[in-house]
Amino acid sequence: MRFRKVNSTVIVHSRIKAVKAGLDVATRDLETHYMASGRVPNVINAMIAADRATIQIPWTTACAIDLAGRDIVEAVQTSVNPKVIDCPAVGGGVDKLDAVAKDGIRLLCKARVTVRANIARLIGGATEDTVVARVGQAIVSAIGSAPTYKDVLENPGDIARKALESGLDTGTAYEILSVDIADISVAGVSTEANVGAKLQAEQAEADKRRFQAEAEKRRAMAVAQEQEFQADVQKNRALVVLAEAEVPKAMAEAFRSGNLGIMD
Repeated sequence: MRFRKVNSTVIVHSRIKAVKAGLDVATRDLETHYMASGRVPNVINAMIAADRATIQIPWTTACAIDLAGRDIVEAVQTSVNPKVIDCPAVGGGVDKLDAVAKDGIRLLCKARVTVRANIARLIGGATEDTVVARVGQAIVSAIGSAPTYKDVLENPGDIARKALESGLDTGTAYEILSVDIADISVAGVSTEANVGAKLQAEQAEADKRRFQAEAEKRRAMAVAQEQEFQADVQKNRALVVLAEAEVPKAMAEAFRSGNLGIMD
């Protein structure tokens, strides 16, 4: 081991710990992982914890997870003891998800996702950021498909169920156990005691502006139609003047043709 610059203390202690725990890991395998810049004690500790939890992790898989940069001890702990992820993530600059129901009311929502590590997908599986992004997208989509904001407030569990049924953990290193709505509220009314009254007042004001706009539109159409009628009057008057101008011409033509009487 000295010739290969392998820390014999680490290898011996890891080998003893593995044998005492009932794991059969060859010394050569421990040396190989050490020379590959692997964290041998972490891998042994993770395999012992997995063995106690009846989770089967082959040595090669454990080494691959460790060399991939994942904390295999934390992965095994998460597999045994699921952890909760906030959505949106804490410290991401956004406290709550912002979604709009079909009736136009904005809702602010915060969810918590309970996940368990999937050992088989740790290599190449997406991280927590992907899980948070997918859950947020699913919740916003579910709220956007709700007919009214009241349906969302009355049954927030439906939003969580729709999000959970979307297969959000596909291709990730986690298995989603549950999606729970921790908080949901109407945007802009956090200090209001009577949210319904405020929304009704705002809706009434919006209806008032809409009706005023429609009335202004009808007035403008009436003015335009009046201008069209005046133009038609002027046009008809011009036609009358043209017709009157034809009378002297007809009289002159009659005199020239020898018809002295106008009736001739």
